[in-house]
Amino acid sequence: MARARSTDSRRPDFRAVRARLPEPLATAVDGFERHLAVERGLSVHTVRGYVGDVVSLLDHLAGTAGREDLADLDVSVLREWLAAQHARGASRSTMARRTAAARTFTAWARRAGLLTHDPGPRLAVPSTPRKLPAVLRTDQARAAMQASAAGAEQHDPVALRDHAVLELLYATGVRVSELCGLDVDDVDRERRVVRVVGKGDRERVVPFGLPADGALDRWITAGRPKLAGADSGAALFLGVRGGRLDPRTARRIVHDAVETVPGAPDVGPHGMRHSAATHLLEGGADLRSVQELLGHATLATTQLYTHVTVERLKAIHERTHPRS
Repeated sequence: MARARSTDSRRPDFRAVRARLPEPLATAVDGFERHLAVERGLSVHTVRGYVGDVVSLLDHLAGTAGREDLADLDVSVLREWLAAQHARGASRSTMARRTAAARTFTAWARRAGLLTHDPGPRLAVPSTPRKLPAVLRTDQARAAMQASAAGAEQHDPVALRDHAVLELLYATGVRVSELCGLDVDDVDRERRVVRVVGKGDRERVVPFGLPADGALDRWITAGRPKLAGADSGAALFLGVRGGRLDPRTARRIVHDAVETVPGAPDVGPHGMRHSAATHLLEGGADLRSVQELLGHATLATTQLYTHVTVERLKAIHERTHPRS
């Protein structure tokens, strides 16, 4: 008997859906998850997203005609599933991500011998216009740092931490997950570099300047000891209860600092990363160096920031040139 299927574009808790999958399909999901996490070394967030999409796909497979064999997964089922997602209001970017997840899964299933052929390449990937990220101007970034530094002058350990977080995010352009994963030993104060483990467990060394070094010095010597506890371990940044800093807290730190700057766009840690990359390019850094600093796997990702700088130049031209 065909079962009710879950194709809500908001994707309800996939764990409940996963639990009711027929055993052969559930086993395939387990193998795919191991492949993403262990063999490809993807982040927990990325693995969760891909697995959730595949669970939705296989739930659709089992629900359309009671098909419990992965061999029944063909291009018509894939298209039916995507059509159901679209009918329920999935955005273009969501459709593109789910198409990518399905293609990744079918390619893996073919290599694992679970499919005799791979139907994924027959799926067209929806094009998604790349939105230019919101970035701070250099004066706005400076003002946010100054506001944070003023708070740190009170020598409150949380304020010292918040200032160090903000300075290091802007100085290095690291991802918020990378920042929260730093240990004290990852920071080389003498050389002013930080060792970062990024996506796919790729390691890179990123330099930082004197303002970030000063903020780190005050945090490590005066702030961190006051928050450190039994759960602190080697973590560089700590929460108020002594454990490793949570990315949600880091996001709040950035939003609160930027909110003090009149006219600044509302950006979080990722916006600070965008701002750092844009300011590097505007200052004359070459694209390959910025790619290495940010930890991008391909230059195409870094090239997005050249569009940001061009748009900013156009805006300046329109404001200032008499014949714009």
